[in-house]
Amino acid sequence: MRALLALEDGKYFEGESFGAPGTRVGEICFNTAMTGYQEVLTDPSYRGQIVAMTYPLIGNYGTNLLDQESREPHVRGFVIEELSEAPSNWRSEMSLDDYLKQHGIPGVQGIDTRALTRHLRTRGAMKACLTTEQMSIEQAVGQAVEGQGVIGMDYVKEVSTREIYAWDPDDRLSVPWTIVNGDGDAKPKLPPIRFRIAAYDYGIKQNILRLLRQKGFGVTVLPASTSAEEVLKLSPDGIFLSNGPGDPSALSYAHKTVRDLMGKKPIFGICLGHQILGFAFGGSTFKLKFGHRGANQPVKDLQSGKVAITSQNHGFAVDPESLPKNVEISHINLNDNTVEGMRHKELPIFSVQYHPEAAPGPHDASYFFQQFADLIEGKKSRK
Repeated sequence: MRALLALEDGKYFEGESFGAPGTRVGEICFNTAMTGYQEVLTDPSYRGQIVAMTYPLIGNYGTNLLDQESREPHVRGFVIEELSEAPSNWRSEMSLDDYLKQHGIPGVQGIDTRALTRHLRTRGAMKACLTTEQMSIEQAVGQAVEGQGVIGMDYVKEVSTREIYAWDPDDRLSVPWTIVNGDGDAKPKLPPIRFRIAAYDYGIKQNILRLLRQKGFGVTVLPASTSAEEVLKLSPDGIFLSNGPGDPSALSYAHKTVRDLMGKKPIFGICLGHQILGFAFGGSTFKLKFGHRGANQPVKDLQSGKVAITSQNHGFAVDPESLPKNVEISHINLNDNTVEGMRHKELPIFSVQYHPEAAPGPHDASYFFQQFADLIEGKKSRK
């Protein structure tokens, strides 16, 4: 079945449909990761977006429930160059085609994703319409122009938990994955819980929760709308601000809550949580031309001089000129010098723009979870 991808500037691509039939409109973006397409599909940060994978062959290892970063996919559409129709992996439970059909998400293959990516890098992020229906190019472009994008949108309310819950109280979901060898080595065990933290769910990925538990945190997950007063009643040792979708400037309720929490508890934010923290500091964000999405983004630690290869997924960045003098920039992106990390000079607060849990991606930055534990430990020792 024919599928059409039309961009709001009039550029269009034709390909072959897979997944579910239908029409979807959203911001079109590209991800440069070579693997991890299921983690991309189920990352809540992609809410409201159509995602194109730059790696040419997608679907070759199928899909499975263990690799999901949330209960369901959040992308509005999926764009690839070639679909593997015969997945081969011992963990595979379903083909990518069937997985998208099951969740009602249209996909298109046969697209020159390199040409699409070059166009987006040149012209910038924009809205697009992906359709399998009988529709002219002009009609599809019109739908892209009229549809919702990301600017000014609060998608956090759509993906955040509705109720407070304890993550993995039975310690079944957080045990590090491993293959028991022929010698009968036992599976890794989780450390005892050292600290109890409250994690704001702006669109949190499950691997973040797994790694927090692996570092000795007991995690209570909170709806994004939870007030500072409500969370302080839980007496957590620290506050975690998660990743999430949409425009950070549209989340005034989150800005206020985090501002009210500053100085009360140690705070660690990543991705959208980092941007919300920027607003709580009194700063602002701006829209990147085409965003950072992939598993190969170089980031420099300005204190140590070390460079890490990181996993990222964001379309906005904190404006360094908007930050007050008591906040220092700790990390920068080596591709465009945008802010990748911040640290408060007086309060136990820090954040990074990228994903230390890296699902998918490298593990260069996983040490931040330990830094959060050290920050809480230091705060407790000074009491």
